[in-house]
Amino acid sequence: MDGVIIDSNPVHTQAWLAYLKKFNLVVDNLEQRMFGRRNDELVRELFGEHLTDEEVFSLGAAKEALYRSMMKERLTESLVPGLVEFLSASAHAPAGVATNAEPANVDFVLDGAGIRDRFQAIVDGHQVSRPKPHPEIYLKVANLLQTNPENCIVFEDSYAGAEAARAAGARVVGLKTSHSEFPDVDLAIQDFRDPALVAWIRQQRPRS
Repeated sequence: MDGVIIDSNPVHTQAWLAYLKKFNLVVDNLEQRMFGRRNDELVRELFGEHLTDEEVFSLGAAKEALYRSMMKERLTESLVPGLVEFLSASAHAPAGVATNAEPANVDFVLDGAGIRDRFQAIVDGHQVSRPKPHPEIYLKVANLLQTNPENCIVFEDSYAGAEAARAAGARVVGLKTSHSEFPDVDLAIQDFRDPALVAWIRQQRPRS
């Protein structure tokens, strides 16, 4: 979702910086450390492994509430260019969301953008025991869509997510919203307006 449906990483970075400032914490390479990570992993890394699960949840929830307040007025303009048109053009195909994001953020984006009904399966980071780069989340979405993972096309912006998708057996399209280079994917595009995307999809055939 983040970096694929919505170009949210700049605002997530701003929110983390503002939130960490309250604790007088300065973190090097924050963007690289947060991309593709689930909140509980990142919170423990930033605040310490000694935290209880309740403390981890509380810290993460407070930061995400700050993110939503910062993103609220710019949600629509932050959608990845061409997304809405692409979803409309591919309405005949089943689709799912597989995200490490918090449930409240999933609701915020999908409902705020008015695109929830386009997805028949939605799995967030709290519904799997092993976050990306483990393939569990993609395998679960494929199962909910009643399709073979090998016949799924996954859109990813993070290296961890692309690794998870490949491990699940899916074909992977890398969106360059978070990284300028996206190696080891089937196709790399700037956004959903890229004419290479439609041409590439037309060439795909079932694998099983």
